[in-house]
Amino acid sequence: MICLEAGRLLDAFVDNELEPADAANLQAHLASCAACRQLLADRESLGRLVRHLPYYPASDRLRAKILRISTRPRFDPSLLAWAAVLALAVALGGSVEIVRFARARHGAETTAAVADEVVGDHVRALRDAHLFDVRSSDQHTVKPWFLGKVDFSPPVEDLSSIGFPLMGGRLDHVAGQPVAALVYQRRLHPINVYIWPAVDRTAASDTRSIRGFQVRHWIRNGMSFWAVSDLNDAELGELVRALQR
Repeated sequence: MICLEAGRLLDAFVDNELEPADAANLQAHLASCAACRQLLADRESLGRLVRHLPYYPASDRLRAKILRISTRPRFDPSLLAWAAVLALAVALGGSVEIVRFARARHGAETTAAVADEVVGDHVRALRDAHLFDVRSSDQHTVKPWFLGKVDFSPPVEDLSSIGFPLMGGRLDHVAGQPVAALVYQRRLHPINVYIWPAVDRTAASDTRSIRGFQVRHWIRNGMSFWAVSDLNDAELGELVRALQR
């Protein structure tokens, strides 16, 4: 099981809705994957937060009004139903905001964790002189190389016409899952572009600097892209805009 599959099962696992075989496979994956264990912990934390939302009792004024209505001879039961709906709406209004805040915080923490990991991977590739599994400037050589090595087809473009020649690619791993890493060059600056299927296709684009490296993240055509380089932010942005077209 890979992290993408595990991520799709976590909610059902937290709610005890998985079949025994799926639950066993997920537990085996969690035992060896710290990233997915953290995601599980976040899901469980969110569940506890929702379960402990504050209770909003009816005010004395509302209780007295309902009591007066209930003593009338021509009582309409729908009034109590509407009062219950109103009270529930007030409670849920606060709940929705809390859930939205929790989800936004979880998304920001996940983005920060992945950004730090791709920078670490970029540094290891440079340190170990392992930027390429396939070295070629021909996109029709690099793209087919990934066939059978990942369960998706990464978009591969040669951008030599704007000063970012394709140098090759390699199979890598980010957050416990296999990803396609494409390598571009700008003068003496290598640029790693990591690609894998996006789990959250609504995730916002992200720009940050980590330990002197520029990092860009965006979603395009159902794929998650992460570009990392020691190139200056303006030139890296030029590459990103070309890949986003």
